Amino acid sequence: MSNSVPTSPLLDMPLLPPFDRLRPEDVEPAIAELIDRCCRKLQEGLNKPGWESTLAPLEEVQDQLNRAFSPVSHLNSVLSGPWRAPYEAALARVTAYWTELGQNRDLYAIYQQLADSPAFSSWPQQRKKAVELGLRDFVLGGVGLEGRARETFAANSQRLAELSSRFANNVLDATNAWTWHTEDESELSGLPQTALAAARAAAQSRGLEGWVITLEGPSYLAVMTHADNRDLRERVHKAYVSRASDTGPNGGEFDNSAVMEEILRLRSEQARLLGMANYAELSLASKMAPDTDKVLEFLGDLAARAKPAAERDFAELQAFAAEKLGLAELQPWDIAWASEKLKRARYAVSQEELRPYFPYRKVLAGLFAVVEKLFGVTVEEDEQVPCWHRDVQFFWLQRNGERIAGFYLDPFARENKRGGAWMDSVCVRRQTTNGLQLPVAYLVCNFSAPTADKPSLLTHYEVTTLFHEFGHGLHHMLTKVDVAAVSGINGVAWDAVELPSQFLENWCWQPEVIAMISGHFETGEPLPQTLLERMLAAKNFQSAMFTVRQLEFALFDFKLHCLEQGASAADIQQLLDKVRAQVAVVPVADENRFQHSFSHIFAGGYAAGYYSYKWAEVLSADAFSLFEEKGIFDAATGERFLHAILEQGGSRDALDLFTEFRGREPRIDALLRHSGIEQQELNTTPG
Repeated sequence: MSNSVPTSPLLDMPLLPPFDRLRPEDVEPAIAELIDRCCRKLQEGLNKPGWESTLAPLEEVQDQLNRAFSPVSHLNSVLSGPWRAPYEAALARVTAYWTELGQNRDLYAIYQQLADSPAFSSWPQQRKKAVELGLRDFVLGGVGLEGRARETFAANSQRLAELSSRFANNVLDATNAWTWHTEDESELSGLPQTALAAARAAAQSRGLEGWVITLEGPSYLAVMTHADNRDLRERVHKAYVSRASDTGPNGGEFDNSAVMEEILRLRSEQARLLGMANYAELSLASKMAPDTDKVLEFLGDLAARAKPAAERDFAELQAFAAEKLGLAELQPWDIAWASEKLKRARYAVSQEELRPYFPYRKVLAGLFAVVEKLFGVTVEEDEQVPCWHRDVQFFWLQRNGERIAGFYLDPFARENKRGGAWMDSVCVRRQTTNGLQLPVAYLVCNFSAPTADKPSLLTHYEVTTLFHEFGHGLHHMLTKVDVAAVSGINGVAWDAVELPSQFLENWCWQPEVIAMISGHFETGEPLPQTLLERMLAAKNFQSAMFTVRQLEFALFDFKLHCLEQGASAADIQQLLDKVRAQVAVVPVADENRFQHSFSHIFAGGYAAGYYSYKWAEVLSADAFSLFEEKGIFDAATGERFLHAILEQGGSRDALDLFTEFRGREPRIDALLRHSGIEQQELNTTPG
């Protein structure tokens, strides 16, 4: 009998990670070995410069590293627990490797040599763009720094990765730490049956009688929108908005104050080391927007258009609450509840009334049918693929019966799973020595899970979330690019990366599509025409209030990263207060520490980039307006979007691709029309 230790599957990763065989203890040695392989391959390539002799072999081994690290990072997000420590150890090693690579002058010289060669102009576009973006990233990675500055930049990069992970951990731990338990159902008056069933299941999983409210998305939103118990709304709201901060019920326990301060200080220092005024300037070096003034002007102009409408929305809500709900003064924990009451009074429709007509499985099948009509691809489940949780499904994307991509779908909220919704890469499409590697994606949401007597039922808002994430997935999976650096969403300007996702959301509002994605979970009957009409009429209900909320986040993020020296926790709060005074229309609780859980900018890729949602929304609304002209399932227009946007990845500049699709540069009017905001000429639009 052999005593040899079994080889970790991470070292020889197949296309689909063997989730049934991955073990936390395998992570560190496997990642260390894969990084060693990368370093050895790099040294070989430096001795014989060229695309085929240096860059292609390096791409091959780095892809192996990425495909091993991807499931580790993913499991940390969706299961946490035993994967946190190995993930953080691996993250430190991987960050150090990429930082060192970004400062390797010998490799930089090879990129420069290739770009300067007479033959470069006749290279395939994908390879040219990969070299051009590589040269840019070397500069942004500190390749030109000397001595102490070089060491500091590398150390800062390492530390920033650690701090981002800590920020996310604190938010998750703070979310999990707070619950509220009751055995008196009357305290939950107003909550819909779906929410009550979930609260009972949460209690049972903890060995308790009655009901448990948590800070996971579905539970929190149900209370804020429907609970008639004002004290409960206040309690839950204050716990939620104070997560990971110095205040609230767990104040100081998972406090992100010092983490934010250090992140901002290090980001400012990184920008200064590269000769830039602030981190916002550094962030824009890889985006569509030309400079910080353009972004601030764009956001400021949009705020000026939206705020008067938002103030009218809020004044109407206050008047309704005073007259009909007996609330002389609206508090932050009253807004969603009162808004739902006003929406029902005005349109006789609510998200809960819609929920029975949007069973998750029906929505999913309808989404797949929409994508087939638009882009000629079909989706087929493969139940033989090992997954990390019983709720997860795996699907193949096919064209003409041939597999072209795959994706995992993890739809439901659960403890120890990061909140929100996102798409991430399992592996990218690329040409390998053994043939074509297909792109594979993770799609993650946090919908209410099925209960003993009901399937998962979605609000229409959650339907749009599913379409949004699938739009990201299509961008990753439908690429025709074979070079990893510009395949799928790789190399795409961050302020254009939301274009396909926001674009696909538009179909959720088309009557023809609603018929495809809806059907009562018990009877299968379609959404009644009267309910459909009321839902569509309510589409832009309080849309201006939603717009200024997004602008509040975007302006806060961008102005924060325009500071030259970072900021203290008190400074951060003061800046947020100033931005709110500029654009917000709703009251804020004294305990509100939104910034302490703003993972998009402190633990995600949106630092000095949250404006991207609005920037890309201009693009997506304008792109969809062509379908409004030609027909929402016009085959030629769908094919045009597929070829111009989805297949091209990052191989060409985003503005050029948009212009190729639309026949002109983007305009703001479609966004204003779709949002129900009175159109006035904006001074600036993306481009």
